[in-house]
Amino acid sequence: MNDIVFQTARSQRKALASKQISAVELLQAHLSQIARTNPKINAIITLDPDGALATARHVDALGAHGVDLGVLAGLPIVHKDLTEVAGMRFTRGSPIFRDAIGVTDSLIVTRLKNAGAITLGKSNTPEFGAGSQTFNPVFGATCNPHDVTKTVGGSSGGAAAALACAMVPIADGSDMGGSLRNPAAFCGVVGFRPSPGIVPSNDSWSPFAVDGPMARTVGDVALLLSALAGVESHATLTAPVDMQALTVFDPMSLKDKRIAWAPTWGGLAIEHELAAVITAQRQRFVDLGAIVVDACPDFSGVDEAFQTLRALGFETSLGELLDSHPDQLKDTVQWNIRAGRALSGQDIARAQRLQSALFARMKQFMRDFDMVVGPVTQVLPFDVTLPYITRINDIEQKTYVDWMRSCYYITMTLHPALSLPCGRAANGLPVGLQLVGRYRDDVQLLRMAAAVESTIDMNQFVPALARR
Repeated sequence: MNDIVFQTARSQRKALASKQISAVELLQAHLSQIARTNPKINAIITLDPDGALATARHVDALGAHGVDLGVLAGLPIVHKDLTEVAGMRFTRGSPIFRDAIGVTDSLIVTRLKNAGAITLGKSNTPEFGAGSQTFNPVFGATCNPHDVTKTVGGSSGGAAAALACAMVPIADGSDMGGSLRNPAAFCGVVGFRPSPGIVPSNDSWSPFAVDGPMARTVGDVALLLSALAGVESHATLTAPVDMQALTVFDPMSLKDKRIAWAPTWGGLAIEHELAAVITAQRQRFVDLGAIVVDACPDFSGVDEAFQTLRALGFETSLGELLDSHPDQLKDTVQWNIRAGRALSGQDIARAQRLQSALFARMKQFMRDFDMVVGPVTQVLPFDVTLPYITRINDIEQKTYVDWMRSCYYITMTLHPALSLPCGRAANGLPVGLQLVGRYRDDVQLLRMAAAVESTIDMNQFVPALARR
């Protein structure tokens, strides 16, 4: 019974559907795994076992009468603590909201509940999701389950660590500068940043911050996406997707697919040990029959556009908090807000022009390729007490997000991207490979990623502390 937590979400769903296990039994197995592993890494920071058990009993009762509760029926899930859940603590990692309780369910929570998922609790995140290192003054840091002295990345770090340790089979996250992809790479799980609108949002008109799925396999990511995706009439951003292909999911052959190989995204600083693992992956695509070409998109202007539009977003969403609680925001958040306030209309207009040109160049580039492949991160997981990376190979990183260029370059293209664990560094820490697909061709990217995954031993990414 306890071993079922290590099975895929799809396997767990089949066991539930065939009545090999009840939703209550599955939940209890995961609660046991949480009790055993979470104190070591601090991934799940709010837990509602009583509420989850009540929901699981309801799922079992309806299932006994043949009621179809949805594609995720009976699967436990944790929500990132930037996501509002009615009646559940909603801190956003900030002391300002230390005691706040969610009033309503966010759109993605509503969709997940409608698909039958069982809300179990909240996963840890940095303060307001700022930065790719999961720590905050409310709950502290989340430790990497592969080495508890290292970070899990962020900002969906608690979700990634919980998945790696089999505390849950699926988790939601969000991504702007790499918040789904970076922690997935650091923890050895799969994180998917969809094209804007594929997962509808009511939070913002901006296409840069998106919600998305995380799991231990590509197939499970597709299953979770089938519940999250789909046109929503009341959403600010929404787009159609092939739901049938996500639910009945199968890999797509890479034979004769054209792959652009960009192991440094055009010259970014990459830690040497990580770069060696990435370089070794090229042959994997050749062996799958793909046509692999050394080619990289033109990222001209991306740094200026990202820093400007990120700062604008911080002022838009958090500026009022700086005015009302100036002593309760961490310094990097304050810096980003003040950078937003210093922008001129001309600055913003230029950033929008640069980003629009980048998007057009990327779409043109992808006419010649089915997928482009590069690194997720520029560094391996670093010391959990270090707020952020300041140097890579002796190259100074001037701001707290500079070391995340390998993710935010892709964010600014608006194309879908997936972090797939591909190997381990010499110190045993996981390394992720970033697979980027054509705009709004998310399902094809997932199917190609599943083909790559089929050549990788995914069991190597289960941390020793998670095993019984």
